[in-house]
Amino acid sequence: MQLPYELILGWRYTRAGRSSRRNGFISFISGVSMLGIALGVAALIIVLSVMNGFQKEVRDRMLGVVSHIEIFAPGGAALPDLDRSLSEAGQNPQVIGAAPFISAQGLLARGEDMKATLVRGIDPAREPEVTDLALGLKNAGLERLVSGGFGVVVGGELARALGVRRGDKVTLITPSGQVTPAGVVPRLKQMTVVGIFDSGHFEYDSALVLMHVDDAARLYRLEGPTGIRLKLRDLHQARTVAAELAKSLTGDLLVRDWTKQNRTWFAAVQVEKTMMAIILTLIVAVAAFNLVSTLVMTVTDKQADIAILRTLGASPGSIMGIFVVQGAMVGVVGTLAGLAMGLGVAYNIDIIVPALERLFNASFLPKDIYLISRMPSDPQQGDILPITLISLVLAFLATLYPSWRASRVNPAQALRYE
Repeated sequence: MQLPYELILGWRYTRAGRSSRRNGFISFISGVSMLGIALGVAALIIVLSVMNGFQKEVRDRMLGVVSHIEIFAPGGAALPDLDRSLSEAGQNPQVIGAAPFISAQGLLARGEDMKATLVRGIDPAREPEVTDLALGLKNAGLERLVSGGFGVVVGGELARALGVRRGDKVTLITPSGQVTPAGVVPRLKQMTVVGIFDSGHFEYDSALVLMHVDDAARLYRLEGPTGIRLKLRDLHQARTVAAELAKSLTGDLLVRDWTKQNRTWFAAVQVEKTMMAIILTLIVAVAAFNLVSTLVMTVTDKQADIAILRTLGASPGSIMGIFVVQGAMVGVVGTLAGLAMGLGVAYNIDIIVPALERLFNASFLPKDIYLISRMPSDPQQGDILPITLISLVLAFLATLYPSWRASRVNPAQALRYE
């Protein structure tokens, strides 16, 4: 099968040798354009993959503590009918785990040190169904939370701030006071630290206190759990399932999915990711439009060839096609090289970054600051395909004007001085 001569000539011009100083310079500019496109595409893939990795890492650590969906009564009151609510929530096919809980606030004190805390009353037998943190604590503290024992499991940062270890006594102060003849007195209860957890999420490690749901109900004078925590088969369906539950549950209950917690953080990360994509796409655009200067120089150098082709019967469209092919070849090769380079780094970043840390004797991610000791990476098809298409489209657009100029060359004028 004979290839179109436009394709053959375009490819020949792309890999033109250095027979003259001008040809050599054009080849050099063409190579720089190709390298620029490759580096821009690779940088886009690597940066977006790392940002996806950080987002996934933080999300997974957060979901190790919080549940996919929470159902709760308004005003922090006890659920009017816990069993019915559990049954109705469990009928949704996406729900694979459910556990009651009590959410309240308090102050945890030891000696003169005092910290504000988020108190969560849980059922130790059912809590592992809804959170990975509880599953990890099942044999390391959670089983010590018994009804009437008034034990607590605290976050590692909170334990370090108060200077407590397992077995130490702490005092929990609840916001609801007790009325006495002397006035309103804060309600105090001495608790025993039966376990310490580290979720890797500073917000929860520094403030969360777990205790048995029955003990929390006694301390806060509640008739029962204030809500239900749910785990789904697919966490990405949380919004849809929450909307369905809001319509199907009986009673005046509120439903909140995990995307509404730390909403500002996720929104900020998404905006940052979008801005980084725009900035790096501009780098790819600059490299792609370097093709304009390459093709303009090629058209100037090949005017005699263009005139001969025209006199042999080549149409202006065919001449334009030759130079479109030349520019497109540079764009395709540069994009594919950048794609291979970017994916190679993104999928092996857990090997590359430690090697660089050993080489420079430095730590790029100190664990005491970021709580993440390794560089995460999560290449996603939804990012890679648009990057590839945008690079190819920009390279193609850059070829149009020089190719059009080539098709407008007057054969007689071009051959006058040849």
